[in-house]
Amino acid sequence: MGSDIIDKQITQLPKKIVFCKNCVVSNQRPRIQFDEKGTCSACKFANEKDHVIDWKEREQLLRNLCDKYRKTDGGFDVIVPCSGGKDSSQVAHKLKYKYEMHPLTVTWAPFEYTQIGWKNLRSFIKSGFNNILASPNGRLHQKLTRLSFETVGDGFLPFIYGQMSYAFHLALMFHVELVFFGENGEAEYGGDPKNNYRSGMPIEDWAQSYFKGVTVDDLIKQGIEKTNYFTKDDYDESDLTLYKPPDIEKLEKAGIQFQWFSAKHNRIAG
Repeated sequence: MGSDIIDKQITQLPKKIVFCKNCVVSNQRPRIQFDEKGTCSACKFANEKDHVIDWKEREQLLRNLCDKYRKTDGGFDVIVPCSGGKDSSQVAHKLKYKYEMHPLTVTWAPFEYTQIGWKNLRSFIKSGFNNILASPNGRLHQKLTRLSFETVGDGFLPFIYGQMSYAFHLALMFHVELVFFGENGEAEYGGDPKNNYRSGMPIEDWAQSYFKGVTVDDLIKQGIEKTNYFTKDDYDESDLTLYKPPDIEKLEKAGIQFQWFSAKHNRIAG
């Protein structure tokens, strides 16, 4: 492994590869855990969903949550990050039409839209939803993508930064206290079981759980100091705003809540 690789998850992976006795996932998925029988944490949570969780009670918790934040005097009351794909679109649709919320959907643009991807987003908006699309500084985004690919092994990481952070900036801007993402990937696909019954992922855990231990500041620093790919003339601090979550104290003061809504299973995850 080269000295310029900064993915902090790699060094934490087990040297011996084993596979779940119940499915095909291996212990090379970061943070996944196996019990003494060789069953992975994703399979164990799947069993809990079918045999432990009371989904009628869980839906009532969802209705209570919506009742708490629903606005009846105009204005948005929930923000839903939405690509126009099946999962996020279903979340927005159910919140609006089944639970009578007033969602603002927000989209962090992919690197390049495919024809079908753009068509899906436009069709979703035309079906009856408000949407704000963010397109980051193209030159910077291109550089971050190459740098991320070369030093983290994942060119998709700059997209993930914005996908997670953008919604919370708009929540502060529009004074919306509820942000609903889709599914809890750590629970659904295998990760640290501590996340199975969380309502959302605390921002202080984002770097480890979503960013491979590498923030955009880490990436920029690596680009300037090690690879010489970046200079300080390539960007302004304002260009990095939407790649970073808002200040935690500001979010707490505004009372903004992060929630998962599992569109795949029609269940609230916390």
